[in-house]
Amino acid sequence: MIPRPFPFTAIVGQDDMTRAMVLTAIDPGIGGVLVMGDRGTGKSTAVRALAHLLPPIRAVAGCPVNSARRADIPDWARVEDTRLVSRPTPVVDLPLGAGEDRVTGALDIERALTMGEKAFQPGLLARANRGYLYIDEVNLLEDHLVDLLLDVAQSGENVVEREGLSIRHPARFVLVGSGNPEEGELRPQLLDRFGLMVDVTSPSDVETRIEVIRRRDAFERDRAAFLRGWKPAETALRRDILAARKRLPGVVTPEAALRDCAELCLALGSDGLRGELTLLRTARAMAALDGSGELGRDHLRRVAPMALQHRLRRDPMDESGSTTRVARIVEEVFGAVPAAAE
Repeated sequence: MIPRPFPFTAIVGQDDMTRAMVLTAIDPGIGGVLVMGDRGTGKSTAVRALAHLLPPIRAVAGCPVNSARRADIPDWARVEDTRLVSRPTPVVDLPLGAGEDRVTGALDIERALTMGEKAFQPGLLARANRGYLYIDEVNLLEDHLVDLLLDVAQSGENVVEREGLSIRHPARFVLVGSGNPEEGELRPQLLDRFGLMVDVTSPSDVETRIEVIRRRDAFERDRAAFLRGWKPAETALRRDILAARKRLPGVVTPEAALRDCAELCLALGSDGLRGELTLLRTARAMAALDGSGELGRDHLRRVAPMALQHRLRRDPMDESGSTTRVARIVEEVFGAVPAAAE
């Protein structure tokens, strides 16, 4: 049995990162999360903890793509065990050295040589269907693989047409990338394809660092006791996510919210319309999480930095960080936050 990961709700001082991941759990269509920052700031811990926090999925036992129904099993899959079983939400790590065949799948050479049959060997994208695909140090991944992954993440389908194969299968997953900016930056057109981006840093105050050490030490000394202590918080957050998923389709989007999205993105100078669409979806997920039946300006304020900071054009005359620039433009467009809301 795989050991239980560190509890998601016990992560200290990385509120933007955990909020972004929760919002993509409510609405995977937001488009994934890019987390950039220092080493040892809980990036990989957070994604594994969130996947464990979510309820298990129902899937066909022998299906290589985690099909929810027998009717959804791909034609090429030779599935003998068609029982419906519960299994944890998939979390698949993509190693930096992985080739395209391992990622997308390829011809099963062993079966071809031993049995003379042309068969498909599924790759990492098949395993990640209905779960998470996590790429650490995504800024070091080869560009053509990043392009491929982002295309599949957006379309929800993996297509393999080579070596005489013509294979399609669902590949709907939340793409989570992490990296250290000091080791290289992602191209702007790739940044734009991630739904959300957050920056994480090591805690700068002593009390927060002490709390991180205290919790991690308690987890390593007595894992079972630590998990029991955080079980109520984990259960409560799981309940909130499930409730938000049910509430999401009914969240009303007023015309004023659409205008706010457009005016904010115009003021920021973001290219294309992907910024507005992502901002809208993310704010709607935030409204659902808050239990609100209508999307409001406050929801847009809270998610604007993570939805827009990586879509800004570089301004050589402005040395402030992208998050600060977004916050400043938000205040200019929307006005200062009312004192009662602070």
